[in-house]
Amino acid sequence: MLLDGKTTIVYGAAGAIGSAVARAYAREGADVHLVGRTQQTLEQVAQRIRGDGGVAHVTCLDVLDQAAVEEHASAVAAANGVDACFNATSNDDLQGIPLTQMQPGDFLRPVIKAVTVHFNIATAVGRQMTRRGQGVILVMAGGREAIPRLGGSHVAWAALAGLCRQLAAEFGPYGVRVNWLLSPGSPGDDEHDDPGDHTAGNGDETAAPGTQGLLPRHQPSYEEVANIAVFAASDWARTITATEINFTGGAVID
Repeated sequence: MLLDGKTTIVYGAAGAIGSAVARAYAREGADVHLVGRTQQTLEQVAQRIRGDGGVAHVTCLDVLDQAAVEEHASAVAAANGVDACFNATSNDDLQGIPLTQMQPGDFLRPVIKAVTVHFNIATAVGRQMTRRGQGVILVMAGGREAIPRLGGSHVAWAALAGLCRQLAAEFGPYGVRVNWLLSPGSPGDDEHDDPGDHTAGNGDETAAPGTQGLLPRHQPSYEEVANIAVFAASDWARTITATEINFTGGAVID
C-alpha cells in the first residue's frame, strides 16, 4: 500500500472530490482525518471508510478561522505527525455573469476566500511538516485556461498556483513538497452526483458530451482524481514539487 502508516488530513472531505480522496488514502493504508463544516456528512464518509477496514477521524471546523486550523493541525501532529494533506475546499464563486456586470465584492470573494483558506491550511500544516523534515501539501485547483463568465474563479486559481510555488520554495529546504492538481472542471458528468459513483466519464469516449476539448476525449472520474492524489502524496512522487499536476485530458496543453 502506497500510504501505509502515514497520517493524512483531507480538508473539504465531505465533498465529492474530498470524500473520494479520503477513501483512496484510507484504502492505501493511511489514517485519514476528515475536516469539513458538517458533522453528518463527514460521519457518512468516515463510516464508509471504517466499513472498508480503514481508519478515519472527523473534525468540524471553519477553515477561515486560522486559530482553529492551527489548533487542529497541531493536535493531529502531536500523535504521529502529518505526512500529507489534501485541500478540496470550495471558493463560493459566482459564475455566468460578464465581468462588466459584476460587483467588485462578487468578483473578489472567491479570490480572497481561496487565498485565505489555502494560506491558513498550508501554513498550519507546513509548520508541523517542516519540524519533522517531511510532508506533502496538495491543493485541488481549477483550470488556468481563460473561459468567459467565470467571474473571479480564474483569478483565484492563478493566485493559488502562485501561492503553491512560493510555499514550495520556502518549504522545500525542509523536505516538504507542495503541488496543485489541475482538473478540467468537475470530474465525470452532471448525471453522476454521487461521490461513490466511479462510472462518470467512462462511457463511450468517442462521443462523450463535454469532452470535445480533451485529446483522449476522456473526463476523469472521481476515482481517477483520487488515484492521482494517492500517487502525489506517496513516496513514489518524492521528487515532484512546485508542480502543476495536469490531468485535464488535453483540455490544457503546455
